[in-house]
Amino acid sequence: MLKELKGPPANPSSVHSFGIDARKLLTSARKTVADFFHAKPEEVTFTSGGTESLNLLLRGLKPKSHLLTTRLEHSAIHETLKSLDLDVTYLPVGTKGAPTPAQIESAIRPDTKGILLSYSNGETGVKIDLTAIAQIAREKNVPLFIDAVSAIGKERLDLPKGVSALALSAHKFHGPKGVGALLLRSPHKPSPLLTGGAQELNLRAGTENLAGIIGLAKAIELLQEKQPSITEHLLFLRNRFEKGLFDSLPDIAINGEGPRIANASNIAFFGVDGESLLLHLDLNHIAASHGSACASGSLEPSRILLEMGIDRKRARSSIRFSFSRMNRVEEIDRAVQIISTLVKKLRKISA
Repeated sequence: MLKELKGPPANPSSVHSFGIDARKLLTSARKTVADFFHAKPEEVTFTSGGTESLNLLLRGLKPKSHLLTTRLEHSAIHETLKSLDLDVTYLPVGTKGAPTPAQIESAIRPDTKGILLSYSNGETGVKIDLTAIAQIAREKNVPLFIDAVSAIGKERLDLPKGVSALALSAHKFHGPKGVGALLLRSPHKPSPLLTGGAQELNLRAGTENLAGIIGLAKAIELLQEKQPSITEHLLFLRNRFEKGLFDSLPDIAINGEGPRIANASNIAFFGVDGESLLLHLDLNHIAASHGSACASGSLEPSRILLEMGIDRKRARSSIRFSFSRMNRVEEIDRAVQIISTLVKKLRKISA
């Protein structure tokens, strides 16, 4: 990335030698991402991130199209759907935290034009049964769109044939911020959000963020080599973290009963105000959140937890923790000690 940023300024669309060199870098990056998903290079479109990728998918649907989704999706989906003239069926999702294949199969109509789901929920980490849902989508000939932003880099994601599109964001797996990609399998091809030049296979006009794309591809390349050991490390950290808290604290519970992605832990600390706990955690250099970073600053309890049927009191006491392959065991043990001490202190104050 630094080599590209230092120049000379090379536009992949230019025909001079600098442009040709830039085009080779762009082509190589596209192939790296495509190979990771066993896809074709022409099925990869680079974007500014997950939000743009998901908007490209949704805004490419024709008005009145019938779409299946849930109210547990990221705000990039949830808020965008509010502004579109689509016929949306929101599948009910209980405390398990994910829709079932049976729910999806029964909700598909003859006019259904898409199913849009997160592979793993961004707040609870609960995963869908992708294999079964993709099989249903394929049998019913309905496009299946997957928001994989919170999943890539945490565990290997092999795409079944029934998946028509997948959105990802580089910063979620230690790539640069402000760059992402949309995998679009034929024949689904939405209309572009940005029009002008013919960049990105005529799906995204504008000069490519080549340095960011190079960084995204390198981060993907590292996952290709190291994903099994990364997943093992994340699971070890999360399990150690949760066991430490359950061993030292009464009256806590994990939100989301279904199988979870390796790095996520959403915990309710009963009898504690979540905002107060967050402030104390921050003072102790522990970075956590009430929910998605896109909703930071909100004093309201998590929309996701409320939609799962969790009561407001429990939702307000809940904190989301997530773990990185960069985290060390000693950090986990120290965090458990600090969190346990703080929770006990805050419970005494509120008693």
